[in-house]
Amino acid sequence: MLDFYQQLAISLKQGAVVLATVISTIGSVPREVGAKMLITADGKTYGTIGGGAGEAKVYQTALQVLATGVKQFVEIDLSGAPHRQIQGVCGGTMQIWLELWSGDSSLNLVNQIIANFTSGKSAAIITPLYIDSQPYLTTADIPDLPQLANHSFIEPLLPPPTLLIIGCGHIAVPLAKIAKIAGFNIIVQDDRPDFATPDRFPDAALVLAQPIQEIQEIIQHIPNLYITLVTRGYLQDIAALPILSQMNAKYIGMVGSRKRVRTVYKSLDNQSKLAKIYAPIGLDIGALTPEEIAVSICAELIKVRRGGTGVSLSEQMD
Repeated sequence: MLDFYQQLAISLKQGAVVLATVISTIGSVPREVGAKMLITADGKTYGTIGGGAGEAKVYQTALQVLATGVKQFVEIDLSGAPHRQIQGVCGGTMQIWLELWSGDSSLNLVNQIIANFTSGKSAAIITPLYIDSQPYLTTADIPDLPQLANHSFIEPLLPPPTLLIIGCGHIAVPLAKIAKIAGFNIIVQDDRPDFATPDRFPDAALVLAQPIQEIQEIIQHIPNLYITLVTRGYLQDIAALPILSQMNAKYIGMVGSRKRVRTVYKSLDNQSKLAKIYAPIGLDIGALTPEEIAVSICAELIKVRRGGTGVSLSEQMD
């Protein structure tokens, strides 16, 4: 979401913007509560609330909001019911809130949101669902998920997940790109300065060209941390795991064959701390190339983050 708000700030400097936000859903729908799209005064869009005919309806309504300044609800019916206007057949419905953002007050709010994201602090946007009320930021303790309460939409602004990639070899390069697209803040580490460079990892927020033993103080307080070991050999894994296992990470994954994984485990004393290691890393999709392996790893990261099963969706059909 940081990228979205940065784009919103850029657009606001050029003129008025309509912000479309999914505030409630029922049944099967293409986007989650909190998903956003912005529509600028010159008709450009950024982000998506699901695509298709439903999004086209939102776009047309947004043009009206740009002209009148009047906030609106839009309901997208994806049930496929014969008595409803056909907007899709996903099986559910979505309610979208459209609101005009313009001027210094809106830009100041966006800048506050961006500052909260970049500082790693938690906050929330409160959007009153009234014609004459404006959204505002709060740092009060709030739930982790967006919700409707007291005729307001409460949207937590949590720090984005950070992916620490240990090892800057052939898998790390596509993994950093794919994970960045998937919404992770990227940090890479390797003790080889020729490999750990900003040129090789332009998507990384931080490039650590130093031994693993020297980065503990840098990473130990990072919230929402995920770690992947894609090192050049098992000796590097043996050196890294005792350090990384002390971190409060939501995920630690290690690349390698089953033999390599067993060799690393046998070389470490405290087996209890290795119970949470995902090794070999990634989901079984038959990956062979570095790029395919990176996709496999990122798929497992998303599975852990979102609580998925990893089962093919076609196998879940009735």
